[in-house]
Amino acid sequence: MMLIEVVTLFPEMVDVVLKTSILERAEKFSKVEYRVHNLRKWAKGKHLTVDDVPFGGGAGMVLKPEPLCNAVDELKQQAFKSGYEPYVIFPSPDGVLFSQERAIQLAKRKYLLFICGRYKGVDERFRQTRVDEEISIGDYVLSGGELPALTIIDAIVRLQEGVLTDFESATVDSFYQTPLLDCAWYTRPWEFEGLTPPEVLKSGNHKQIDEWRQKSREEKTKARRPDLWEKWLELQNKKEED
Repeated sequence: MMLIEVVTLFPEMVDVVLKTSILERAEKFSKVEYRVHNLRKWAKGKHLTVDDVPFGGGAGMVLKPEPLCNAVDELKQQAFKSGYEPYVIFPSPDGVLFSQERAIQLAKRKYLLFICGRYKGVDERFRQTRVDEEISIGDYVLSGGELPALTIIDAIVRLQEGVLTDFESATVDSFYQTPLLDCAWYTRPWEFEGLTPPEVLKSGNHKQIDEWRQKSREEKTKARRPDLWEKWLELQNKKEED
C-alpha cells in the first residue's frame, strides 16, 4: 500500500479533496493511506510562527526553514522505521513540468511526502537540503502548494491497481503511452441536437473502431498540440529506423 503524507498550513483544504470520489475510494480499498499534517505542529513560540520577512527587504513573507526541515526530518524518520523509502516533493513553479510519464513513474513509489509552500515562498536552504524533487503543474502562480500537490496526487493514485473500476480506461488516457491526446468519446443518446457519432462506433467491428480512435487521437493532437504532434512523428520515424 502506498503512503502519501502532506504538510500544509491548510490541512482542511487538503482533507476535503482526499475524502472525495476516486481518492477516497483508493483509501477505502486500502490502496493508499493519506496523512495530512499542519506545518504549525513543528513551529515554536507562543504564536507558532512559521514565516518571517525576507532578508534584503521586499514584499511578502517567507516560510522559515526550521519548521519545514523539522517536519521533513521527523516524518522521514518515521517512514524509515516503517520500512518506507521517503521521497520529498515540493510543488513549485520553479520545478520540472509535471507529465503523465512522471505520474506513472511516481506511482511506482511506496511513499511520497508533499510539502506545500505558501506566501512569497520558502527559505532556499530548505529546498537545497530537504527536497528530492520540485514539480510544476504549469507556468502560473497559485496561492500555495496545496492544489498542485492534490493534482499530482490525483494523477498518481488513479494509477494504483484496483483504484479505477476499469483500469483500461486509464491506459487509453491522453499521454499514457504516447504523446497523443485522447480520442473523441460518445455515449447515449445516439442523436443529440441533430448530431450523431461516427457510424463505425456502432458497427461492432473492433478493429475498425480501434483504427478510428487512433485516427481521432492523431487528428486532435495535430490540430490542438503541434508540439506533441512533432514528438509523435519523431517516435514514428525512430520506430521505422529501428
